[in-house]
Amino acid sequence: MFSNLTLVCVGLALAVLLFQPRLLKVPAWRATVTPLASIVGSGFLVAGPILVDTVGTLAPLAMAGLCAVAYLYGSAIRYCIATLDSDGGPPPGALAAIERLSDIVLAFAYFVSVAYYLNLFAAFGLRLFGSVEVETIRICATIVIGSIGGLGMVGGLRVLEGVEIIAVGFKLAVIGGLIAALAVAGASGSVPEFDIGGKTWSGHEIQVVLGLIILVQGFETSRYLGDEYDAATRVRTMRLAQGISTAIYVAFIALAAAYFAGGLPQTGWETAIVDMLKPIGSAVYPLLIAAALASQSSAAIADLNGAGGLLAEVSKHRIPVNLGYLVTAMLAIALTWSANIFEIITYASKAFVAYYGMQAALASALAWRRRRIGRAVLYGLALLLAILVVVVAIPAEV
Repeated sequence: MFSNLTLVCVGLALAVLLFQPRLLKVPAWRATVTPLASIVGSGFLVAGPILVDTVGTLAPLAMAGLCAVAYLYGSAIRYCIATLDSDGGPPPGALAAIERLSDIVLAFAYFVSVAYYLNLFAAFGLRLFGSVEVETIRICATIVIGSIGGLGMVGGLRVLEGVEIIAVGFKLAVIGGLIAALAVAGASGSVPEFDIGGKTWSGHEIQVVLGLIILVQGFETSRYLGDEYDAATRVRTMRLAQGISTAIYVAFIALAAAYFAGGLPQTGWETAIVDMLKPIGSAVYPLLIAAALASQSSAAIADLNGAGGLLAEVSKHRIPVNLGYLVTAMLAIALTWSANIFEIITYASKAFVAYYGMQAALASALAWRRRRIGRAVLYGLALLLAILVVVVAIPAEV
């Protein structure tokens, strides 16, 4: 009961804070919220159950490792932002081709992530009606993806952007309340016994964990906020967003892991978190589903916007932005019907890691030109890690 009260009270307090008009007008906070909203999104809903099912009590360590890898790639992107800003323009010579190719890869990553977000949106929405059937989720996801893509095609997608800041504040408030409730439950000794023996760091488990990079994806959005924020602000706020998200993820996994020890169900695993965390309090179920719906819809809209804009840019506007929305939606629908959610997560992770690898290559080359040998080597290693992830990462299984 006290955990339930904590969840509601802390969530309300955070909502009041996050919706303060003065805070919403602070440029540094707005620049922080954009990447933070993407990083602490759908991954928060599925990270715990998947990692505990994969590596057991090592789940917090696995989560910390994923965050560390994300921070390495964030560092490479931040170096590109700062260096290209000081150079006063796009990358020189052959490096421009790497930048252009990375944009194409990012557009593909957005296609996959839209499918990922809206399949989870459909799964959580249908959970309200007690449905966990895969085919039903796919049908619902297809309708939602098609509707948003069609709305974008006729020029109405940007109308939906106004809900994003509300969705982000609500989601962060629920997450903060949930972490506080988990801490209270732990302090009271009401946490279930965490016994999930037999889980180790074998080659298979490492391959699965490497396929989960998308859980902490989203920091790259700061790279494309140059029209609104200067380079120093984008670098500072991306670093802050990654720091906050790392603290949230690791704290949540450490506090909630025991609730996920029962393993993933054969059906409905995407939304299993709402049932697994029910012992904390009756408020968990409705608040988590509401936060999930807000999270997935806002993230999908953001990525659909990003994909449409990137398609227009890389095609030199032969593909108009509005048509780019529809193309993205059609590809996301095709992926919905050709892969399960585990495969979509892994495909999205590989696509984003490929983009991060290209950004690391660009950062390494820029550092080498400036005789920053240590950074050049570090980002070169990040490129090799990206290649490894793309080659060996595999989907989880139930």
